[in-house]
Amino acid sequence: MTTPTEASAPRLPGQPFFHYRDAQLWVEDVSVSALARAHGTPLFIYSQGAMLSALDAYRRGLAGREALICYAVKANSSLAVLQTFVQAGCGLDIVSGGELIRAVRAGADPRRIIFSGVGKSRADMRLALELGIGCFNVESLPELDVLNEVTSLLGRRAPVSLRVNPDVDARTHPYISTGLKDNKFGIAHDQALDAYRHAASLPGLEVVGIDCHIGSQITEEAPYLDAMDRVLDLVAAVEADGIALRHIDFGGGLGIDYQGETPPAADALWARLLQRLDQRGFGDKALLIEPGRSLVGNAGICVTESLYVKHGAHKHFLIVDAAMNDLPRPAMYEAYHAIVPVELLDRPSHVYDVVGPVCESGDWLGRDRRLAVASGDLLAVCSTGAYCMSMASNYNTRGRAAEVLVAGNQTQVIRERETVDDQLRLEHGLAPALRPRT
Repeated sequence: MTTPTEASAPRLPGQPFFHYRDAQLWVEDVSVSALARAHGTPLFIYSQGAMLSALDAYRRGLAGREALICYAVKANSSLAVLQTFVQAGCGLDIVSGGELIRAVRAGADPRRIIFSGVGKSRADMRLALELGIGCFNVESLPELDVLNEVTSLLGRRAPVSLRVNPDVDARTHPYISTGLKDNKFGIAHDQALDAYRHAASLPGLEVVGIDCHIGSQITEEAPYLDAMDRVLDLVAAVEADGIALRHIDFGGGLGIDYQGETPPAADALWARLLQRLDQRGFGDKALLIEPGRSLVGNAGICVTESLYVKHGAHKHFLIVDAAMNDLPRPAMYEAYHAIVPVELLDRPSHVYDVVGPVCESGDWLGRDRRLAVASGDLLAVCSTGAYCMSMASNYNTRGRAAEVLVAGNQTQVIRERETVDDQLRLEHGLAPALRPRT
């Protein structure tokens, strides 16, 4: 058996931080197979260099501007990932009280935390006010009223930005589109001015900005420009009404390369957006942005072991030890992730559906993939840094995977593999009085 050269290796999203060397897959300067032997599979491996490189593109695009990059915690909320961005100077964008606690544990300055989300509870609001967060992105009139009530109980004022739904098509999957009038997010564009007037009348609120987020995995420039124009029209109307806005929050949503997509680079996109901002006369406004996927998506892989090769009359199946509980995006969105061998070997290939062991027909990681693989081989599911571990579950009483962070030739386990005992720790068996009689 011969070893293929790197020239015949499959394309890897996330290069140069993920690459083949001597026919073996490496993350930065660490062998993937060595990590899998040491920590088992399924195993998430993240490149810190890839994260910081993606962040640098945003910094270049926003250079010279008053801007705060708030990493969207929901994309990947692992503590060490949050610390990577906080220590690099980022703020954080959160959507729950739990994420708020994570953000503080990661060392985030509460004044650099933005609280988004359509369903903040009174307890969430109270905790955020007590900590002194930078801004609430408010998404409805009832939320404005409840937040005002909570502030009155605490004797504080809440800095608020209203999330406006501009009714702009982000041209992405309908489950991750958020800027159309039929979506649950934000305040309708034609109702926003009245909402600002109402917010400004409430004694417990301080109106400080405007927010817009149109969706996720956006791969074109046009939706951003369209949304910016709609938002700036509203900024002009709100300020003409006597309500000053200190910042404009343009959200996140920039896509990544999963299957050869070519989204605009963050620095190029922001050069165009800032040009439009200046043309419209709002270049002096402070800016907030909330990238998530574009910072971490291509910074991660999930390593999985091939368990069984099952040949059928019409389909061939490759059964692996990772499943929909580890990698929910294919089951949820029919999302594509490249699947590549950890070791390049010269053997016959077949077309497989790559599936997991969970008892659901929806438990698949990739369909119709040509792979040269045998039982016991390791595969890497690419572009799994975002919306994989953060959405993982314990379905079928499967423990969540371990996570490892790589920086150059240094590695750290940032999450231990979850055991069954970990899952059962909060459960209680039947009390004697509730046991069924036989």
